[in-house]
Amino acid sequence: MASSTGKERSVNPVLRISQLDALELNKALEQLVWSQFTSCFHGFKPGVLAHFEPEVKAFLWLILWRFTIYSKNATVGQAILNIQYKNNLSQTEKYQPLSKHQKLWYLILTVGGRWLEERCYDLFSNRQLQSFCKIKPYINFGSGLLKLCGLLNFLIFLQKGTFATLTERILGIRSVFCKPQSVRQVGFEYMNRELLWHGFAEFLIYLLPLINVQKLKLKISSWCSPIAGLSNSENTLAAHGKECSLCGEWPTMPHTIGCSHIFCYYCIKSNYLFDMYFTCPKCGSEVHSLQPLRYKIEMTELHA
Repeated sequence: MASSTGKERSVNPVLRISQLDALELNKALEQLVWSQFTSCFHGFKPGVLAHFEPEVKAFLWLILWRFTIYSKNATVGQAILNIQYKNNLSQTEKYQPLSKHQKLWYLILTVGGRWLEERCYDLFSNRQLQSFCKIKPYINFGSGLLKLCGLLNFLIFLQKGTFATLTERILGIRSVFCKPQSVRQVGFEYMNRELLWHGFAEFLIYLLPLINVQKLKLKISSWCSPIAGLSNSENTLAAHGKECSLCGEWPTMPHTIGCSHIFCYYCIKSNYLFDMYFTCPKCGSEVHSLQPLRYKIEMTELHA
């Protein structure tokens, strides 16, 4: 480890994103441990842990501190990302682990601070402890001041990238790589594909409602199976009116639009109401007038 750290200037600085990732991994681990612990009490009376929840959480975080910071100088998230805490207050240029005082103060500021914050709500809500209500404004002021300092520290961290939390700055501990770290390569090919696909999908969602799919379908069908050479007389309509030009079935209440083709009344009426510029799918004629046939077409007359 000493060979990997060497002089402080030669140590590879930890990326800001790596430090933030380590903090998020720590939060996820704490939530996982707490959820697993509370699942052991599902068979008990509801609310059995409500009165002692801050103390139980503090005990669990104490165990995590014992096997992470105290023994390995790194949290679980840092260990996953090849990061370790370094004593930044040491005068030597070589790597120095955290001192016992720093580890204990880390425990007090993190575990003890969260326990005190959660327990204060119960102390203030207890009517028998009226003396705590007098110092409540001062505690609220102190809590707000700490949050403001945390915000300022985070802004400084975004600029310099040294101390991710206020606790690290107060104790003088910083994150360094345990081993020489290669440059983090970030590939944007997958992201570019996703952005391109989402942009194309949004364009289609915007464009599809503007396209008259029914008219386009009828136009394509007229190109694929054009029919011409029929007369416009009603006798020709009766002779060739074996099927509707839209649904392909026997025409129900046969009507014409002025061309040599026959349509069911409901087929042609619904399409014309849907599109006032509807044209015949067979010959492309526009709807001049929707008129019923004068001659009754019987099944026996149309059999081949």
